[in-house]
Amino acid sequence: MSDTTPDIIYTKVDEAPELASGSLLPIIQKFAAAAGVSVGTKDISLAGRILATFPEALSAEQQQSDDLAALGELVKQPDANVIKLPNISASEPQLVAAVKELQEQGYALPDYPYSPSTDAEKAVRAKYDTIKGSAVNPVLREGNSDRRAAAAVKKFAQNNPHRMGTWSADSKTRVAAMDGDDFFSNEKSATLDKAATAKIVLETADGETVLKEGVSYPEGTVVDATFMSAAALDAFLADEIAKTKEEGTLFSLHMKATMMKVSDPIIFGHAVKQWLKPVFDKYGDKMAELGVNANGGLGSLLERVKDEPEILKAIEEVRAERPPMYMVDSDRGITNLHVPSDVIIDASMPALIRAGGKGWGPDGKEHDTNCVIPDNSYAPVYDASIEFFKKNGALNPATAGTVQNIGLMAQKAEEYGSHPTTFEMPKAGTVKMILDDGTVLHAHDVAEGDIWRSASARKAPIEDWVNLAIERQKATGYRSIFWLDANRAHDAELIAYVKPILEAKGVADKFEIMAPRDATIASLETITKGENTIAITGNVLRDYLTDLFPILELATSAKMLSIVKLMNGGGLFETGAGGSAPKHVQQLQKENHLRWDSLGEFCALGESFKFLADQKDNAKARVLGEAVEVATQGILDHDRSPSRKAGEPDNRDSHYWFARYWAEALAAQSDDPELAAHFAPIAKALADNESAIVSELADAQGNPADLGGYYHGDADKVSSVMRPSATLNGIIG
Repeated sequence: MSDTTPDIIYTKVDEAPELASGSLLPIIQKFAAAAGVSVGTKDISLAGRILATFPEALSAEQQQSDDLAALGELVKQPDANVIKLPNISASEPQLVAAVKELQEQGYALPDYPYSPSTDAEKAVRAKYDTIKGSAVNPVLREGNSDRRAAAAVKKFAQNNPHRMGTWSADSKTRVAAMDGDDFFSNEKSATLDKAATAKIVLETADGETVLKEGVSYPEGTVVDATFMSAAALDAFLADEIAKTKEEGTLFSLHMKATMMKVSDPIIFGHAVKQWLKPVFDKYGDKMAELGVNANGGLGSLLERVKDEPEILKAIEEVRAERPPMYMVDSDRGITNLHVPSDVIIDASMPALIRAGGKGWGPDGKEHDTNCVIPDNSYAPVYDASIEFFKKNGALNPATAGTVQNIGLMAQKAEEYGSHPTTFEMPKAGTVKMILDDGTVLHAHDVAEGDIWRSASARKAPIEDWVNLAIERQKATGYRSIFWLDANRAHDAELIAYVKPILEAKGVADKFEIMAPRDATIASLETITKGENTIAITGNVLRDYLTDLFPILELATSAKMLSIVKLMNGGGLFETGAGGSAPKHVQQLQKENHLRWDSLGEFCALGESFKFLADQKDNAKARVLGEAVEVATQGILDHDRSPSRKAGEPDNRDSHYWFARYWAEALAAQSDDPELAAHFAPIAKALADNESAIVSELADAQGNPADLGGYYHGDADKVSSVMRPSATLNGIIG
């Protein structure tokens, strides 16, 4: 790392976690400076990435550096130390809204072209598409994931168990998934015995179309290809809508249209079309003229047809015939199909399971729900969970053990790296992956509208993942399960890597290999007994399980300790989930109360300081890190986390207490007398001025807060909102 690069990079992101940074980051920088540690920022927010993508449209003063690209290079360095907060993985509606806000602020960005026709429009669209979905994580995750509940957090959750919904054995809630012709059933996979470059072509009766070329893979890469039949998807969705009405439950669709930014919005669009099929059958051409794109959801559709009373009447008639729908916000009439990014499976399914299988209906009441997860690759995890709780009742957080996770995610592993190689078929034909030596690696016969995709996982990340699992099992002694299905093409190739490594290390007897359904049941049985287990999974299951189990165990996944051991020696410390952040921002704007809990940031901060101590032989950094852990324990023990209700302590109060406990821990420790002497007066000032600080923070609440923007707030306004205590600011500086 260069001399000008800060010791620790704290990412600038979006929504609630970024607002919380306005209060917390000055405290971190103040305390770190006492140990000679510099903490800088890099902007990976949605607005920041948009501005960095279009420098030619901006004035010199408005132009912004490409911080994501810079961080992408930094994480490959051996002394990288990055604290990564959750950022927006933008759906199309979010991207468009952010662009509109920036334009209103005076940035001359081009409009987002929904249906580009000219070369110029296609070029603009291509640039915007690079910002959509999970554009950040694949760049930064140059290592595999070690996620677990911090010991202090788990202990607190057991001593203060959260409320769980009641499960009934006769609950009608269930999971519905396709039984064929989906990504799971059509998958093919192969491990390359030498480095290769591939092209992807579509052969039709009219000739050959090159969909993608120059896709390079090193030796040992596992390369998958698969597709979902559009006709089978439509038939499945129509059938499930009908079954939902018969069963008297809510209809819900659970997708990941943010991370899977090409395939899942298309699937989401199919659901919108099937829900309103009579309307599309009759008015489809007219709606197309109005710019309706079903992939954007019901919200944008209704906006496009708002001046068409005949179409609106037809929509209402169809809605009246449909089963009630799972609601995102029943008070505002926001349905499950409103915006593709509103219902994210790894947050929505655990919340429903925690609530006893209940979802909110349009009547503002809870009901049993049909959970539609079209692709069958990971649906069995949720199906097995629901069936387990129907049989055994809800998990008891007071006695439950924990599920830790070791996740394969480095170098764009698996489906989350498939965006550039996912296509909606323009015609019927045969899709082929052809290697540079002429070998046809994979081939599929497809129909028009089918969704075809290829994904890969490289040898080095796979081997690193297995070795990380061996390290974690040795450190804990916990039951350790590789969640791999020998009957799935991709998983079979991974098993061929896993078994020889385990045998060579002499630890094969310490690990089990199970298909996801069986692994789910085994894990739930284990933690129900109060014992612990490690789930060793691929990239998508890493994402899903590190929400599912923490939400059941801890009530939230935002409090997880998430360490990415970068393959070149650096460390990336992730701070938890941001799925609920939009509602937090809305509450702040309305009532000046931020309920975002920064516990994930506290956990990551402590690990970052300790990592820095080891990397740079900085004993003071270790003292800071150990004091962070004491402060975090203090937050939990004294119940200083934010309340959900306005008028009660919020995120800013928790930061005051964190600073105070941190300073007190540093003043009390004896490993570094210099730091103790430095922080003793700070700790005293924070304690002596408690009543003034708490009063100033309380007085700030109640009225609307002006941030100067949602996606691109005004820095001075955000600072004013998030640092309302003049007394605290005077102590921190």
